[in-house]
Amino acid sequence: MNLYFIALLPPPEIQDYANQIKQYFADKYASRHALKSPPHITLQPPFKWIDHNVPVLEASLREFASEQQPVPITLRGFAAFRPRVIYIDVVKSQELLSLQANLMARMEANLGIVDKVGKKRAFTPHMTVAFRDLTRQNFKAAWLEFENRQLYFEFTANKLTLLIHNGKRWNIKSEFAFLSHVS
Repeated sequence: MNLYFIALLPPPEIQDYANQIKQYFADKYASRHALKSPPHITLQPPFKWIDHNVPVLEASLREFASEQQPVPITLRGFAAFRPRVIYIDVVKSQELLSLQANLMARMEANLGIVDKVGKKRAFTPHMTVAFRDLTRQNFKAAWLEFENRQLYFEFTANKLTLLIHNGKRWNIKSEFAFLSHVS
């Protein structure tokens, strides 16, 4: 069994920017944990899956993705889940909320994958830059620095990404393209 999760990854130039911020948190605030995954917006939190059944998981994701329209994404400023998490804020759009809800419903119906925590609280799309190993004291200092920092990016998410944990960090396992428009 391995740990997997499903996310939207921004284009390389936004990943580079987010990774620079993660590195800044590692260097200045001793918060390195966010460096263990590529910058992403989690749609389905980590779940365990039997390795020999990965083709079933991938087939389900391929089918789901092929039915989805590309989703416009806006990243605006920073926000926090006190007292430990600082993230790049993702604007809640109807398209993004629908994509996430539909994915969770499909995962539960077809594969029996259920995020019990996610069923109890609203989806808050975000791109984590510091968490878990960010101390409360460093959170306060970092939040003073980042609370009003400007950031603005727009991109179109056109694929789902399945990530796998190798025991140390998260790596891309496979990607599934959304429905493409033929004009």
